[in-house]
Amino acid sequence: MTAPLEPEQADLIAAAVLEVPGVAGLHAGIFGEAVTVLPGRRIDGVVVGHESCSVHIIVRYPGNPDAVALAVQETLARTVRTPVVVTVEDLTVD
Repeated sequence: MTAPLEPEQADLIAAAVLEVPGVAGLHAGIFGEAVTVLPGRRIDGVVVGHESCSVHIIVRYPGNPDAVALAVQETLARTVRTPVVVTVEDLTVD
């Protein structure tokens, strides 16, 4: 069963995603469409809907993008009760 998400939960989602090993950061998408807009600010890389959540990440090379995306899904499954879609937008080398 899914529970609706509130936009304010985007902060918690972003913090949880950034703690996942292999995630270098969040990405707003090619056209800046992957954001949650809150009063006076925006959270890049997190889109919170009433029935789903999507996160757009940058993976730190040499991390496996599929494995990192799966780890993000597993992490968020403990936090949110809606389906989570993870998009790997980019790879980076530190």
